[in-house]
Amino acid sequence: MGILRSLLVFLWMAVTVIPFALAIILMAPFVGPDARWWYLARPWLSGAVEAARLVGGIQYSIEGESGLPTAEDNQRIILCPKHQSTWETFFFASRMPHPLAYVFKRELLYIPFFGWAMACLNMIHIDRSARGDAWSKVASMGEMLMDRGKWVIMFPEGTRSERGAQGVYKNGAARLAIATGASIVPIAVASARCWPRKSFTFIPGTVAVSFGPQIAPSPGESAADLMDKVSDWIENEMRHIDPEAYPESERPPDPLQQEATLSAALEEQAAAARAAQGGLHDDNA
Repeated sequence: MGILRSLLVFLWMAVTVIPFALAIILMAPFVGPDARWWYLARPWLSGAVEAARLVGGIQYSIEGESGLPTAEDNQRIILCPKHQSTWETFFFASRMPHPLAYVFKRELLYIPFFGWAMACLNMIHIDRSARGDAWSKVASMGEMLMDRGKWVIMFPEGTRSERGAQGVYKNGAARLAIATGASIVPIAVASARCWPRKSFTFIPGTVAVSFGPQIAPSPGESAADLMDKVSDWIENEMRHIDPEAYPESERPPDPLQQEATLSAALEEQAAAARAAQGGLHDDNA
């Protein structure tokens, strides 16, 4: 049943992406990129998330979203999410109050329809083999797009990680934040429990998403130190929102278990006090 539900979702995506992508491409000479985002790209991405929810059984819960800047706030923002599946690439684009500019490898542009449409949405595609040129492009386009009201989104691990695993956090987002004065929003996402890496089968359940506080670069701070702050918050939060994915020694304390342990200790102390008091009465007698 799970395989059938998953196939239905992917079939919906494959069929609907063609008209939406063609509309984005054909409207490019006549409509600005923000309009193409709000009226064409975002509705399709929202539909994909809803199809996964209604048909695939992938629900989601959100914490910390109220701390994000509003649609009227044009401060420079870089989103840095944990990357475990394709789900979050659709989710953030469907929900954020600002258009998003993804930083991605240029090979994705060659995906029929989907990649062609991405090329028309003012995003930042880079050639990973030319690292110097790639960084220059991220820095210049990132600043320009943020000043136009977009938020840049970069997956610092670079690729999807296994559930319970930690990839290598690269410093690109931190370098961009330092170069532009932008703030980074770290985001923990436990999506692999429902859409595992390299899998085409959904596992019904709930994806937990947790937005962290904005982290702004301090004067003189290095990109490595800034990214350490981001990765520390994300990895610590992952152990809160998906504790079963990590060894017991790395899990945060269970509040219910702590309360039960404390109650048992207090009861033991009370019993000892009663026993001692009873002994005193016997001596007096």
